[in-house]
Amino acid sequence: MSSTENLAEAIEAMREKYRVEREKRLRPDGSEQFVEIKGEFSRFGDDPFAQPLQRNSRTTSVEMVVVGGGFGGLLTAARMNAVGIKDICVIEEGADFGGTWYWNRYPGAQCDIESYVYMPLLEELGYVPTEKYAHADELFSHSRAIAEHYNLYKKALLQTRMVDAIWQEETCTWMVLTDQGDEIKARYLVLATGNLTRPKLPGIPGIEQFQGHMFHTSRWDYAYTGSDGRQDLSDLGDKKVAIIGSGATAVQVVPSIAESVAHLYVCQRTPSTIDVRGNGPTDEAWFSTLEKGWQQARIENLTNILNGMPQAEDLVADGWTDLMHKMIDAHRQSKKGVDLGVDPRRVAQYRKMEEIRSRVDSLVDDPETAEALKPYYDMFCKRPCFHDEYLPTFNRDNVTLLDTDGKGVESITETGVVVQGTEYEVDCIIFATGFEVGVSMQRRVGIDLQGVGDLKLSDKWAEGPRTMHGMHVHGFPNAFVLGGVQSTIAFNVPHHLDEQARTLARLLEHAKNHKFSRIEATQEAEQEWVDAIINDGQKVSMPGQDPCTPGYYNNEGQSMKNGRYFRAYRGGPPRYFRKLKEWCDNGDFEGISFS
Repeated sequence: MSSTENLAEAIEAMREKYRVEREKRLRPDGSEQFVEIKGEFSRFGDDPFAQPLQRNSRTTSVEMVVVGGGFGGLLTAARMNAVGIKDICVIEEGADFGGTWYWNRYPGAQCDIESYVYMPLLEELGYVPTEKYAHADELFSHSRAIAEHYNLYKKALLQTRMVDAIWQEETCTWMVLTDQGDEIKARYLVLATGNLTRPKLPGIPGIEQFQGHMFHTSRWDYAYTGSDGRQDLSDLGDKKVAIIGSGATAVQVVPSIAESVAHLYVCQRTPSTIDVRGNGPTDEAWFSTLEKGWQQARIENLTNILNGMPQAEDLVADGWTDLMHKMIDAHRQSKKGVDLGVDPRRVAQYRKMEEIRSRVDSLVDDPETAEALKPYYDMFCKRPCFHDEYLPTFNRDNVTLLDTDGKGVESITETGVVVQGTEYEVDCIIFATGFEVGVSMQRRVGIDLQGVGDLKLSDKWAEGPRTMHGMHVHGFPNAFVLGGVQSTIAFNVPHHLDEQARTLARLLEHAKNHKFSRIEATQEAEQEWVDAIINDGQKVSMPGQDPCTPGYYNNEGQSMKNGRYFRAYRGGPPRYFRKLKEWCDNGDFEGISFS
């Protein structure tokens, strides 16, 4: 038997194992298995970092209201500033700017995309990240520095949530109402609400019965654990703690608290891919040699490589780009006449995941624990993780992996968690279970809009979202959505947000120069975009990766209601960004009605 036949058979056998592992994890309730943070669970959404708000309600007019003070809102303000739109009010539920990095202050939190491409506006602010993968405190500080740089604090409404926005046709403005009684009249309304702010809980039977302490990682309780997330967690010294979840957050939290707790139980439904992190301090001598425009060039270099577009040089050269190089190499083998016996993409996936699984064996001493920590699915079925301390943490005597064999924690009692029939008594349960992603905007951030003719956005989108470019919605003039659906899937989310913010800035500059006061996608243009998404769109669960393990990328493995509306623009971020640029460069902004 030839080596290629051996390879083909090995890949086929492994994909059968992937299918079996996936079946273990499928649940008929899909994303509905998670509990919404409301009612008796509303305390899990309380802000532990804020002081009680004391201010009078405001009634005022501004040129633009931006909902969301994370990177999307900050990038919008920066790009608007460049075209002369500076009268901006940011409405943010947190007590400061930062979005994800305001909420995520758990021990060990850091970006998993290289700082030099992930942290926005480095050149504009003249900032040098301290390390290749910056930690949360630095990311939060950078967010605040951006807000200071663009003078956003003066008019910002922090610790405030938009509760309604009503289009006023006679003045071509939005009346924005908040939970603090504010009434803000705005020419433009931008929704930059993001996906990673509202926590979710697993619907584990008995969750409400636990008599110990519980909190979500995005609302880390330092009053309970100790004061400093980077160093001092000494109050956990006599505590037995269970962390529920084994995704990107848990991978960072587990090593950070393992040294402090009396005992740590890691409750795992599905293991993550854990590749090399290789973090280190920034070489300032190297940084000083970078020429103007370096950050955008580096960002585009990463995005292109992650989407299979060969580049003369891999500027980032980390675990994110390694898989794509393996894919490119497999395709080259195929083009040179080497019969791999299977699709080159599957060859690359197999080689990469075998490398990931071998790394587990090399770092985890106990064979049974090591096997349980091995991921059996394609990379990118779940967000890949990179860490150099997570796997060795399971060699500690005070750390126990509670592998649930894909079923999740069975129940929670008054005193602990039950996994595969055994109860483990704990003092504290920490939920590392992520955020509301695969749900409606109304559920995720509590936002609805009232557009032309009193049309509600929730009603227009009742059967699925309808947009043009993922940003414009017919019937809702002068309102724009950043991120969102029907646009693209980008692992480096700030790049996605920045390209949309730049596009919006060019559109509004055009309107300003021509003294247009009303901007709206035409019904025909919206329908054309929706048809393209439905008929030719890229499924959110990613192509070529069947069977994928359930997760938030694929609605926990279940068909999504009207899922065809939730697809992304075909061709990935490079093609979508190019589409936006060409649309702007053409000059007439086809599909937009100006008046």
